[in-house]
Amino acid sequence: MTALIHPTQAQLTEADQKALTDLYIRGTPANTLRAYERDLIYITAWRNAVFRSAPEWPEREEVALRFILDHARDLSTADISESARTAAEALIAAGLRQSLACPAPTTLDRRIASWRAFHRMKNLSSPFDAPLLRQARAKARRAAARPIVSKSAKPIVRDLLHKMLATCEPGLRGMRDRAILLLGWASGGRRRSEIARLRREDIDLEEFEPRGLVWIRLSETKTTARGMTPKLVIKGSAARALVAWIDAAEIQDGALFRPISKAGRPLARDLSAEGIYQIVKYRLEKAGLSRDMASPHGLRSGFLTQAALDGVPIQAAMRLSLHASLAQASAYYADVDLDRNAATDLLE
Repeated sequence: MTALIHPTQAQLTEADQKALTDLYIRGTPANTLRAYERDLIYITAWRNAVFRSAPEWPEREEVALRFILDHARDLSTADISESARTAAEALIAAGLRQSLACPAPTTLDRRIASWRAFHRMKNLSSPFDAPLLRQARAKARRAAARPIVSKSAKPIVRDLLHKMLATCEPGLRGMRDRAILLLGWASGGRRRSEIARLRREDIDLEEFEPRGLVWIRLSETKTTARGMTPKLVIKGSAARALVAWIDAAEIQDGALFRPISKAGRPLARDLSAEGIYQIVKYRLEKAGLSRDMASPHGLRSGFLTQAALDGVPIQAAMRLSLHASLAQASAYYADVDLDRNAATDLLE
């Protein structure tokens, strides 16, 4: 990935190129860098399979158009000798593509967005900005449109959360899981990656004793850049659960949430995002519910859904959820049954 980022090679010294590359890396969220890397691998493999050569900079418009056309249809019905199908099968064999089915429009959009970003990094115009390519993208998006599928089968609203919390047994494991569930929900519905990245240094307990408040500083989120995320606050049972975990596990610094050993001791390493996923599934199962009922994203959707049910103004909920788009946050409010919407009781 770092070899790709050399914007104006003819105008910059080697030292400037190195400094600018470092700036791009430091100024780009880690998740975005990983997505760029995956997309670059995919684009390179696809181009080699179809054109027997690596990407060019700037890329030719006919190559970009071919990329859109090859990813805007179901190739399982294509002739086995067709180059688009042959290339797709090579990508499947390499573990870069799942099937011959038409990829989701969002997947195509993301890969094109990455390809355009690679051009910007090199201070080059993108072929995808050409009128024909822009129209082809729009048509491909419409042709392959799919119903929106929720990231969690069911939002973890307050009643469901309490059922999961009731399964958190005494001991460090139960205290940790309780703190994770409550912090993840009450702080605005945090993504599992955000929970996993939390450090003890991100938790401010100065106002816990006098006011019962715990302040949280996220390093970055999906919608905010590193260092630009506003501080969040939790109170009540969520704050007490987090402080209880910190005290019992004697977390002085480093990872806030950690795996528990078989001997019942917290380990020194971070609890991964996958670990958060498994905790949510485990607590659902312990509550006598299906593991498939919800995912960690259910904490996020559950927070906003509960806010809607309780009549909390969406702007207030968004100050904690940190949604960048009012339209996206509004979707959770729209999911609330109309007869349970607090606005229907205004006359009464």
